[in-house]
This record gives sequence, C-alpha cells and structure tokens, in this order.
Amino acid sequence: MTSTPRKRLSPTESRDAAVEAARALLVESGPGAVTLKAVAGRIGRTHANLLHHFGSAEALQTALITRMAADIVGTIGAAVLRVRAGELDPREVVEMTFDAFGKGGAGALASWMILSGNTDALDPILTAIHDLVDELAEGDMPGDQPIQDQTLTLVLMALGDALMGAPMARALGLPATRARELALDALLASKDAAACPSA
Repeated sequence: MTSTPRKRLSPTESRDAAVEAARALLVESGPGAVTLKAVAGRIGRTHANLLHHFGSAEALQTALITRMAADIVGTIGAAVLRVRAGELDPREVVEMTFDAFGKGGAGALASWMILSGNTDALDPILTAIHDLVDELAEGDMPGDQPIQDQTLTLVLMALGDALMGAPMARALGLPATRARELALDALLASKDAAACPSA
C-alpha cells in the first residue's frame, strides 16, 4: 500500500500551519505543549522542518503570541468602535478581552514564556495594544477618561483573571465571573464620569 505524498507547502504556508497548530495545542493542553516536536507531529512535518522555519521553540512561541496579539487587538478594536457607534454593549468588549487572555490562552502563554526566561514575550502584545490605543485615542471625546487608562485597567484585569482569577474568586467566596463584572463596572464608571463632569 502506497502512502499519500504530503502536500508541498510554501515557507509562508508552512509557518502559518505551524502557528495555527501551536494555537490549537495551547488551547487544548496549555503552553508547555507548544513544542517543535508536538507542532511538527500535528501538521505532519518533521522537527527539522520546523527548526528550519523558526530556529527554536522560543521563536515559534513568539510567532504564536504575535499572531494572537494581532487577532486580539483587531477583534477588540472593531468592538470598541461598534460600542462608540451604539451598536454593541460595552460588556462585549470586556468579554472578548477576558476570553482572549483566558480561554484563548494568551495570558498563560505570555506568563509561561516570561517564566521560561523570554523576557521579551510581552512585546508583541504590548506593541499591538499600543498601536490600537493610538488609533482609538483619535476618536476620544473631550472629557472622556483617556483610552490609555481604560485599556490599562481592562488588560491588567483580564491578564490577572487568566492567571489566578478562578482560584482567587473561590478563595474569596465570589462567583468566577466577578472580575469581569468589576471590569465592566470600571469601564461604565469612566463613561459615566465623562458624561457628568464635575463643575
């Protein structure tokens, strides 16, 4: 019985397939599962093939977090614009942000990379968020709390929740969604304060 020859992929297609496989492994099994060997097995390539494209597991993880950062800020940026246009509830922005860092694995991956000695791990996320904030700040209305403050609060709360939110909420006897509720309250409070400036 003859085996089916593997489809030849361009270098870009190979890298894209590897990053998507790495994302799937991250969500399924956590950041420790994102290894060159595991990703190669997932896409039917060899360890040497991935080593050729990325150079190291660290470089693959950086490519993954860069892709995730772009996806996260793209989704959140579009949602913020829809909230400003009155087409979307602000709760959706909070949910998307928390899901990206929690269920999506961005918080766990960034933390794991930092603890593994990759101190530049957050750079792709920070750069993407900075670019998004610059873009959104252009639409700030006079009296609004600066978008930088809102973003800092939301991202830090989402990252903290991804890392230890559920056990912390349990320890305090709070529902697991409490951090999301607090983030939404903070976001709405900043909008209320902007709408009713003190004399």
